Amino acid sequence: HCLLLLLLLLPPPRDFDAPEQQIPSFSSSPFMTMGWMSIRSLLLFSALFRFVLILYGEWQDTHMEVRYTDVDYFVFSDAASFMASGDSPYKRTTYRYSPLLAFLLLPNSFLHRSWGKFIFSASDLLVGLFIRNILKQRKVPEDLCLYSVMVWLLNPFTFTIGTRGNCEPIVCSMVLWIIICLMNGNVIQAAFWFGLVVHFRIYPIIYALPIILVLDPRSFKSGQKPALVDWISNQGKAFQSDKEVAKLHTVWDAFKSIFTRQRIMFGLVSGAVFISCTGLFFYLYRWEFLNEALLYHLTRTDPRHNFSIYFYHIYLHSEHVFSVVEKLISFLPQLIVQLVLICCFARDLPFCLFLQTVAFVAFNKVITAQYFVWFFCLLPLILPWSKLKLKWEGICCMLLWMGAQTHWLLWGYLLEFKGRNVFLQLWLASLAFLAANTYVLITFIRHHRHSPVFKELEPTSSKNTVKSE
Repeated sequence: HCLLLLLLLLPPPRDFDAPEQQIPSFSSSPFMTMGWMSIRSLLLFSALFRFVLILYGEWQDTHMEVRYTDVDYFVFSDAASFMASGDSPYKRTTYRYSPLLAFLLLPNSFLHRSWGKFIFSASDLLVGLFIRNILKQRKVPEDLCLYSVMVWLLNPFTFTIGTRGNCEPIVCSMVLWIIICLMNGNVIQAAFWFGLVVHFRIYPIIYALPIILVLDPRSFKSGQKPALVDWISNQGKAFQSDKEVAKLHTVWDAFKSIFTRQRIMFGLVSGAVFISCTGLFFYLYRWEFLNEALLYHLTRTDPRHNFSIYFYHIYLHSEHVFSVVEKLISFLPQLIVQLVLICCFARDLPFCLFLQTVAFVAFNKVITAQYFVWFFCLLPLILPWSKLKLKWEGICCMLLWMGAQTHWLLWGYLLEFKGRNVFLQLWLASLAFLAANTYVLITFIRHHRHSPVFKELEPTSSKNTVKSE
């Protein structure tokens, strides 16, 4: 929640509609002078800070009643221990992840129990590095790049995720690497990592359609690196217009040319990687793997209290055996929202992925705090294009989101630690949290300066050349 403090230090968004000569330089504000810090020093400080937190976590786990380490980390470690001894990682109850995760944590059994925390924290640092890479490729000024990276690396929520032993930074780094591969024109490599990340953590499957739409033959030519719409060229005036970006004719254009070489190649490679990994582990661990790692997440019904608006209905009907149709019907609101966001914003890929992730989490059947990191890693990628004023709309959005979450946590505390029957109040708090997420989502859309990532190359025609001559 100290993200609020970090964002207050960000420079106020520039008035993009003002003439270029009236736009102040980045050095005009005392908060914008970052000569005392470079990306290298920021990464070194972040790495050292995470190392200290891991050491502190070991001390707290040993000397204090409340552990610093996330309970999921013990699940990961136990599964890795079973795998190290030649058994199935799914002998550890509640392990519902790919065996790849347990494989990465094998050194926990013979090297040190904190090995996994170092892997997750290293992935956390990679996310910061990838954020800067993406922004620099789009020619975002260095100071603004640095501030955007700070939003991730110095966010207390994100740096505690890895040091407490949560695997989400690995997923975040893979998602950002896919964006980098696409920006560099490495479609096959992007497809490989996409198939792998969907196997590792199934939720990135929601990114498949916008990626397919982005692989437009007007932007991607075989053997050529796609041209990017950079930040500088997007300042003087709007890129065509917001309506132009959101026009649904792009869906029709995509439909007409859906079976292009790049799209077919992406689908085949990513599908082959996903099926290969899934097939290999199905051969090793049979239906136990398939049920726990994949099918469980599609039909999951969790009666325990969480941020989701569905938890109360599931709790009240916990003794009822839900059919597969009943389990899957809750995906309908998610599906509708996802399709609308993709149709409107697919060309602005990072912004589309951010909106998709926020909406997916907000409407999910189960929501835990670790899911928020899924869109936190995409937030720095859209800040340079945001026209949202920190005073007062930006602050109001942050306070609303944090206040709705805190309100829920208060009722959760009364239920969990005081044993009070406040299920109804907790469900109402979940509704308020959904409303807050929806308001923030709409506010970001209204204040975002839409900018496609890839330029459309002008078609060359010999007939047109002759006519012009």
